[in-house]
Formats: sequence, structure tokens, C-alpha cells
Amino acid sequence: MLWLLASHAIAFRAGEGIAARFAWSGGAQDLLVNLVLLFLLLVGFTCLNWVGTRQGSVRQANALPLRATAGEEWTRGVVIGWAAAVIAVIPMVIAAALHPEFLWTASAWGGTLLSILTLAIAALASEVAFRGFLFRRLIDAVGPTAATLLLAGIYAVIGSMSPNATGLSFIIMIIAGVLFSVAYLRTHALWLGWGLHFAWAAAIAVIFGLPVAGVASYSSIVQTDTGGPVWLTGGVYGPDGALFTAIVFVVVMVLVYRATRTYAWNYTHPVLVPGGYPMDVPPPAAHTAMEQQAAAATAPPLVQIAPAASSNGAERTSTSEPTPHL
Repeated sequence: MLWLLASHAIAFRAGEGIAARFAWSGGAQDLLVNLVLLFLLLVGFTCLNWVGTRQGSVRQANALPLRATAGEEWTRGVVIGWAAAVIAVIPMVIAAALHPEFLWTASAWGGTLLSILTLAIAALASEVAFRGFLFRRLIDAVGPTAATLLLAGIYAVIGSMSPNATGLSFIIMIIAGVLFSVAYLRTHALWLGWGLHFAWAAAIAVIFGLPVAGVASYSSIVQTDTGGPVWLTGGVYGPDGALFTAIVFVVVMVLVYRATRTYAWNYTHPVLVPGGYPMDVPPPAAHTAMEQQAAAATAPPLVQIAPAASSNGAERTSTSEPTPHL
């Protein structure tokens, strides 16, 4: 946790300093901050894992295994996250609480691409921070249930530091933390959770032009103002603070559980270790000696049974049919 907090502080300081040095815009600064944060988390957690175990690569330490289904898991997470965002916004559309404006300028398109890249890096950094090395070590220490609840609470506390957070948004952030933890527990990797996290944030910020956890600085060709009660839209905090989002996250949790049955079977079951007594025990010495003595004994002579012969010396051929009488 100390390294996590230190990484956040260093990343923001470094991002602000480099952006000011080269006069970069806010979007580029956000991307730089998340890149530095991701780098510090990956390297720091890898070093901590090596200190504790004297083994493990960057991928192994941070739950990013390179396996055949990695791309499939990430894509499945993207589909589920995008669908969750669309369903969460439907009540706002029905209540006519969204008032979008479209910007078709080249700068808006460029800012949209930059925002998508920033959200992808930010989602991965968040998953590495809360569902990677730290989550795995907590599971070893206190079990998966306690580790999930503990990190979900910490995730919600950090999320509540965003502008305009509410009590409802705090509860929703806890549910979201449990959801992303379930994605890891069912796959023992971050690919699914990363895709889910990224797609949710990208759909809310880029497709609908709404704030993500109180952050409205992401550029998009769609800029949306919200009206109506805060419990319906989340207000300036965004759909992460809307009541219907809590219901959507619970349903998505069940969907993730059902959609990962194959991954859970392939990747989460413990490796079977053979037990019992070894089956290659050498035979007793007396038995070996008896076998050697029998093999060294002289083999008995072979007895050849000659065919029956007739009285005139010719061999008589046996036949199964009787000799006819003339």
C-alpha cells in the first residue's frame, strides 16, 4: 500500500513537471501521468515479488500471464463493459435527462483518440494496483473473501476523493471493486477485468460524453449535460453515482460469473500433485535372486512329436472325413 501511494504521488508530480516543461495540454498530461503510474506499479510490484519469492517476471508478478485466451478474455470484458454502460444510461434517456451536443471538428476527434488511449492505460493501472500483486498477496494472507472486501473498501475510499463524490457513489464504488475482483478470481488474470473497466469508462466518457467518477476532462465529440435528480443521473459525478448503476453492476457480476466458467475450469483449479507411495519400488532381494537362478538353469531338451506313419513306411495323412468303401 505504501508503494501504491508513493507511485501515485510520484506519477502526478512527474506528469505535471514534464507537461509544464514541454507545454503539453491537459489531455497529454493525463496520459503521461497514467503511463508513469503504470510503469512504477509494474516495476515496484515485480521487485517486491522477487524480494519475497526470488522468482517471477513482470507478467507473473502482476497477474498478466501471456496465454492463448488473453485476447479473448479482454475482448469479452470489453463487450460486457460496453453493454453495462449502455444499459446504465437507458433510464436517463427514457427520462429525457441527457442533452448531448456534437462536435465534429478535427481537434475533437484528436482529443477523442487521446482520451481513449488515456482511459485504456488508466484502467490497466487501476487493475494492476488493486487486483494484481497486492490482491494476490492479500488472498494468501486472509483469503479471497476478506481480501475482496478490504480492497473494494480501499478502492471506494480513493474513488470518493474525486470531485463531487456522494454517499451513493461510495457504495457503487464498493460494488464495482467487488465486480472487478470477481473478474480476477474467475480467471486468475487481469485481462477480463481490464477490458471490462476500460469499456465502461470509455463508453461513459467518449460515447455518451458524461463524467467518469467525477472527472469530466476527457475529450469527446459528444458533450452531454444532464438534468433531473442526482440519484438518476449521478449529477456531475456521472453514472458512477447513479442508483441504477448499482443494479447494473450486480447483474454484471452474475453475468461475469457465468461467462467465465471455461476460464475458471482451465486456470483456477489447483494443480493436482500425485500422492501415495511410489509404484517403482524394487522387488525384494530374495525374489531377484530366484529369478536370476531360474534364468541360469539349463533349459530341458525339446521333445519333437513325429507324425504317425503307415506300415509301408509312408506318412499317413490325418483327415477328418471317413474313407469311403467301394
